[in-house]
Amino acid sequence: MLDIKLLRTEPELVRENLRKKFQEEKLPLVDEVVELDRRSREARAKGDALRNRRNSLSKEIGVAMAEDRREDAERKKTLVTEMAQELADLEALEEKLASEIREKMMRLPNIIDPSVPIGRNDGDNVEVERFGEPAVPDFEIPYHVDIMERFRGIDLDSARKTSGNGFYYLVGDIARLHSAVLSYARDFMIDRGFTYCIPPFMIRENVVSGVMSFAERASMMYKIEGEDLYLIGTSEHSMIGKFIDTLIDEESLPQAWTSYSPCFRKEVGAHGIEERGVYRIHQFEKQEMIVVCKPEESSEWFVKLYRNTVDFFRSLNVPVRTLECCSGDLADLKVKSIDVEAWSPRQHKYFEVGSCSNLGDAQARRLGIRVKNKEKGNYFAHTLNNTVTAPPRMLIAFLENNLKEDGSVAVPASLRPYMGGTEAIVCPA
Repeated sequence: MLDIKLLRTEPELVRENLRKKFQEEKLPLVDEVVELDRRSREARAKGDALRNRRNSLSKEIGVAMAEDRREDAERKKTLVTEMAQELADLEALEEKLASEIREKMMRLPNIIDPSVPIGRNDGDNVEVERFGEPAVPDFEIPYHVDIMERFRGIDLDSARKTSGNGFYYLVGDIARLHSAVLSYARDFMIDRGFTYCIPPFMIRENVVSGVMSFAERASMMYKIEGEDLYLIGTSEHSMIGKFIDTLIDEESLPQAWTSYSPCFRKEVGAHGIEERGVYRIHQFEKQEMIVVCKPEESSEWFVKLYRNTVDFFRSLNVPVRTLECCSGDLADLKVKSIDVEAWSPRQHKYFEVGSCSNLGDAQARRLGIRVKNKEKGNYFAHTLNNTVTAPPRMLIAFLENNLKEDGSVAVPASLRPYMGGTEAIVCPA
């Protein structure tokens, strides 16, 4: 959510940002918010004037009673009584206007960073850098489900019976690999100075509204029927919610967390869910990074976060690239975002395995996350998040890039301690 002062002083900047994000349909919101804000401040000023007058009259009533000027005191009491209703009406109007302003402000996107490329959709995203050689072996790389089935490691048919498309059973060595990758990711981030956390997997509506836009919620979140609870789509949601309505000591910043959680997503608008495949699914697990920091530190942390993912995947022999998200592809709360994409030797292309985002103070404004500073005054923190790894999608890249011609899958040295020392996964006889 933007600072209302920005709309008062620089409404054209907000309009230009909407144009850069190709959201011209929201342009009328700027004038509507400005007008509502004017009316709100006017009502507040009238209310303040009335309160001051009421306080003065109350003092005058006390003096009149002390001097036995009862008629004068009663007349002024009548005035105070009349003011009470006017004040109640003004307070109700202020509350109504504040609600309307917030609702409209929540629909306005964050101001994007000047470095963000301008484009309408993900087709206009810009490659930044490649890490590792995107090789294609001489032998054929099977579809990822076929690889898993060779190891008797996945059962989609049973999952379809119990839960429908977009779910899976992982079995045996593939299930063990899945857990090993998450355990390695946890320790990888702890070794980089992040504090490990397992958060709640359900959150209330006010937290949902604080961490994501309305459009994201509609396409992602599962609502628990009859309760004020949603299943999280990523642990970022509950981790940022952890700081709701807090005043953080500046000395405790930055705070760097790495969190594990299952994730649940409706995947609305995803062109359906594959019957065979674990690329786009309703349920998965993820290791995440979350940072709460000072505004002047968020750009530096942004780079650190996506480089952590790059380094993690490279340690597992998976080539990756970074892709700068264009203006039209940025979710409304994001200032800047970079996707990390893994190489698929089967498809001869990269696919997304993580997304790093700087949200500026948007989430902090919505959730009331402030930093205490006695000299300069309290201010809103900046928040960032990034994916370390999200199997089973990550397993697609791992299996394809570590598959050998004999059908076995090499286990990189970094992962072997989590696989009982196993150097290769071999198809069962």
